[in-house]
Amino acid sequence: MFKRMLKAFGVGGPSVDTVLDSPHAVPGQVVTGQVRIQGGSAEARIDRIVLSLVTRVEVEHGDHEYGGVSEFLRAVVAQDVQVAPDQPVTVPFQLALPWETPITAVGGQPLPGMTVGVRTELVISGAPDKGDLDPVLVGPLPSQDRVLDAFGQLGFQFRSADVEAGRIAGVHQELGFYQEIEFFPPAQFAGRVNEVELTFVTNPHELVVVLEADKRGGLFSSGGDAFGRFHVTHDDALRTDWASAINQWLTQVAAGGPAVHGTPAYGHHGHHRGPGMGGVVAGAAAGVVGGMILGEVVEDAFGDDGGDFAFEE
Repeated sequence: MFKRMLKAFGVGGPSVDTVLDSPHAVPGQVVTGQVRIQGGSAEARIDRIVLSLVTRVEVEHGDHEYGGVSEFLRAVVAQDVQVAPDQPVTVPFQLALPWETPITAVGGQPLPGMTVGVRTELVISGAPDKGDLDPVLVGPLPSQDRVLDAFGQLGFQFRSADVEAGRIAGVHQELGFYQEIEFFPPAQFAGRVNEVELTFVTNPHELVVVLEADKRGGLFSSGGDAFGRFHVTHDDALRTDWASAINQWLTQVAAGGPAVHGTPAYGHHGHHRGPGMGGVVAGAAAGVVGGMILGEVVEDAFGDDGGDFAFEE
């Protein structure tokens, strides 16, 4: 994205520029591009060109939460690269996004608080030269998009999103973190539920939807968290009536009912996003958010059984 001089070679050394063929992708997709090196005034040798995927992850420590950059994929795309004076060298690459890659864009708009980028690292004489981080706008899979549509149809309002270090009980994860997208609940649940957190854990065959509701305590009831979990194939997710399933779960949460088990119903509701997710994100993302996301990324570079639904309290 930004051509930079390789500091290890000093003034007159080669410069490097990493270019993605497209900044848009979805989990599981292969991202392609080129590392473009322009020779300087003298011959140069680069030991290795390493690309990695990074995101910002929050880590809880006691009562405090700390944010840092986490690398979740690393690949050597070239070794022993000779760069002649004034000559361009192009190294093509392919990076397969892990299926659990966080979503950073919805409806084509950046998701506030989220960053994923490709970082370029050149190893020269055994010393790494890091930098040149290129943001990737990771959109939802069609199966994930159906769930987000349901949140919009039900009237949820987007609050925030982040990535948390750790693992979710009862769910197989490949990565050591998970994304949380937080919503204010629909108006009919106000006063009984403070917020709802949505997490996707995905693999090539299955979508796991994890819900967590922060219940508000009352005169005769205590607050606390309630959890729900759906396991469905990607194809089944496209036929699931998510609005009905999520509304049923949240109604039981608000009523303080006992744990239940069941399966989400299938339906053929219109594929349409209401004001909850797409509208709020699009509005919040207009103007400064796009710059904020890009700024954060650049700053980071340099500085159970399938097909079931369980409800638990």
